[in-house]
Amino acid sequence: MRFNEVDSMGIVWHGSYPIYYEDAREEFGKKYGLGYNTFFENDCPAPLVELDMQYKRVIRYGMTIRVDIIYRPTDSAKIVFDYEIHDPADDSLLATAHSVQVFFDMNYELLWDNPKFYSEWKARWLSP
Repeated sequence: MRFNEVDSMGIVWHGSYPIYYEDAREEFGKKYGLGYNTFFENDCPAPLVELDMQYKRVIRYGMTIRVDIIYRPTDSAKIVFDYEIHDPADDSLLATAHSVQVFFDMNYELLWDNPKFYSEWKARWLSP
């Protein structure tokens, strides 16, 4: 935990949690080929439109955390993730979250159908 992420009580400030989830999304994208560069290369921005968070236990300055990210398949033209933050020392659950990203075209109009690159990505990674 970095000092700039905590409040005056040495507890992680609530505004730092979305950064942890963003870091997890970026790592997922690098590992599975679904990163922000993929969206840009396909002229298909995918902004975050929903982020729900639940705090279970405090994270204090100096703690090490593990952020698990879980992709939730859907037929809709959106990307859905769940997250869990754990204390690796005892695997206790510290926080959970859920996010939704949707696809836009380059005129920032909502896409109702899966973009071609995303359909291909799903076929590659989600096929039995």
